[in-house]
Amino acid sequence: MKKLILIIVFFSAFFSLPAVSAIDSFKFENEAQENTFRNLTHVLRCPKCQNQNISDSNAPLAKDLRTKTYDLILQGKTEDEILEYMTDRFGNFILYDPPMTIATIFLWVGPLFFIILGFGYLFFQVKRQGKKESSLEEQDALRLQRILNANNVETKSTEDRK
Repeated sequence: MKKLILIIVFFSAFFSLPAVSAIDSFKFENEAQENTFRNLTHVLRCPKCQNQNISDSNAPLAKDLRTKTYDLILQGKTEDEILEYMTDRFGNFILYDPPMTIATIFLWVGPLFFIILGFGYLFFQVKRQGKKESSLEEQDALRLQRILNANNVETKSTEDRK
């Protein structure tokens, strides 16, 4: 029984070590710096992960970005200066709320523009087809009318027989 308890204690201690080492602990001089760090790590996107901020990500790159953010805060950089540093290095992709530029305007308005363009094209195509006049000449029109009349007479006579 003692061996079993010893084995359980050994394995639980062995497997709990990685969980303890994954936690980042940063010491700040005041609460304002800690709040700035918390805000920045929630605003910055992990470039390696899919749709995770650097606060939630376990990727080594996210850990490096958290450390760099911490270092910049301790150097006295403002939130805007840190965001500018990160966007200079990684581009606007690192921000969850990127600034409005021509490229982002095109991404938002472009699909709407093409949908409106497609509906406009369909509208004018339908309108153009409605304006086309039939190219039947008078003789063809009379012949068609005779065929239709003959068909109506046959239909009426078969209905009368029933």
